[in-house]
Amino acid sequence: MTEPQYLTTPEGRRIAYHLTPGQGPAVVFLGGFRSDMQGTKALYLQDWAAAQGRAFLRFDYSGHGQSGGDFLDGAIGDWFADARAVVALVDGPLVLVGSSMGGWIALLLARAMPERLAGMVGVAAAPDFTEDSMWAGFDAAQRAELLTQGQVALPSDYSDAPYTITRRLIVDGRNHLVLRDPLELPCPVRLLQGTADVDVPPSVALRLLDHATGPDMRLTLVKGADHRFSDAACLALISRSLGEILAGRPDA
Repeated sequence: MTEPQYLTTPEGRRIAYHLTPGQGPAVVFLGGFRSDMQGTKALYLQDWAAAQGRAFLRFDYSGHGQSGGDFLDGAIGDWFADARAVVALVDGPLVLVGSSMGGWIALLLARAMPERLAGMVGVAAAPDFTEDSMWAGFDAAQRAELLTQGQVALPSDYSDAPYTITRRLIVDGRNHLVLRDPLELPCPVRLLQGTADVDVPPSVALRLLDHATGPDMRLTLVKGADHRFSDAACLALISRSLGEILAGRPDA
């Protein structure tokens, strides 16, 4: 396995990344909460991009995967800043592929640097999940524990060990919400969503589609697909969506 390269962000965080050179617009994969750049979707898209001679970038947020830092110290604003520092490695326009939390990070990047966006693919995108899923789903005891102890442990569907949510994650998330104010996406956007996703239900994708404005936005629902969205058919749909966006680019 190829060793990653590293960069140090302006905030001093050490971020691991893999950058495959090629033609632009570059495709950037933004992973999910507690995920990393070794996942099925990231590696599939790297192979797909390499076969096309397309520049491709994947990375780990701080506290994730091979990057430095402690996961519990991080929050949405930190991971957005990490992403912003990493995409600065690539010149020219970008096509962002945001998976789950990565979809929220992609929307923050779109808001911060719309001039660089050539397109976006959201895969079970989870904007504002710290507020609308986590905080809204806590019972009174969990909210009290979070506020008094600074963290709360939640069961995980993906491992036997519970995972910890910090008060800082919730509070910081409120400073980066994207579904409360106008959200302009001035590029082709493809939202891909499984109907069997229990972590980010289809209602989230419908809300995002209804809330955002842009010249070319489409939502595709895949019956029976879950949150991983990583079987062969789902992976092929992601690459087809990217191909559709890139086919409309005169510089692609």
